[in-house]
Amino acid sequence: MVTHASEDKLGPTEEVALYKPDPTREELSVLRASERLGFRLVHRMNQGAWKRFWSFCQRHIGSLWIKLATYNLMNVFGIENVANSAVERPLLLVANHRSFFDMYTVSSVLFRQTDRPMRLFFPVRAKFFYDNPIGWFVNLVMGWWSMYPPFFREAKEANKREFDKFSMRRLISICSYGEANVIGFHPEGKRNLNDDPYDLLPAQPGVGAVIMKARPQVVPVFIAGLGNDLPKQILGNWTDGEKVRIWFGEQIDLEEFYEKKDRLRTHKEIADFLMEKIGDLGEKDREYMAQS
Repeated sequence: MVTHASEDKLGPTEEVALYKPDPTREELSVLRASERLGFRLVHRMNQGAWKRFWSFCQRHIGSLWIKLATYNLMNVFGIENVANSAVERPLLLVANHRSFFDMYTVSSVLFRQTDRPMRLFFPVRAKFFYDNPIGWFVNLVMGWWSMYPPFFREAKEANKREFDKFSMRRLISICSYGEANVIGFHPEGKRNLNDDPYDLLPAQPGVGAVIMKARPQVVPVFIAGLGNDLPKQILGNWTDGEKVRIWFGEQIDLEEFYEKKDRLRTHKEIADFLMEKIGDLGEKDREYMAQS
């Protein structure tokens, strides 16, 4: 049986920190005024009654327009692997990253094709989405504020890594505790612009660090057929555009990694293993397309 991180991996101080949803004054101080304002806004929208309200909007409004824009193209496989997951434990979806719309399309499918309660969280690079009102607006209209928590990892502003300590704690907390929490994560770390959808980028170790401490349920996802040109993508629904394929794999057993030391090497091994599982789904898609 998989246990929560707090039972056998975190010390008392770390465990208490997971329950604190707010950053410290020192962590906030490294952000510019606009970034602090953007963070406070989105942070509030992801708690309590506000989160429940925006989750309602995602299910009944956001998922509808995505369905209307893709219903002629959408092909979904293995959705029962999400539908049958335990609601009382957080669920981490790990997916390849081809377009800006990957996880929003996935979330629409889950809302429209399952009855599973869900509160969505998509960790995101903070640049643009947290430093100006246009980015805040995009977060609202695309994700109903679910692009959270933010990471400010910019080489030119290394001091902001102090704030990222909070973001990592917050992400671990969301992945450790919270009924109906569903977290979307791209182990590649950035969009893969390669023309070959089956050629995946190397995994980054961050997802392994989160999993090692949080022990969530983990389901791999492979996505193909989505592009970054939104008008073209929408028009393709009525002009014989490329099929959109979403593959949900079986829940991944990571017990062998939990017996190892909690260090960078283990985190990378976990991330690489996840990419292997995503790649296996990609091979299923390749076979499917060859037979279509």
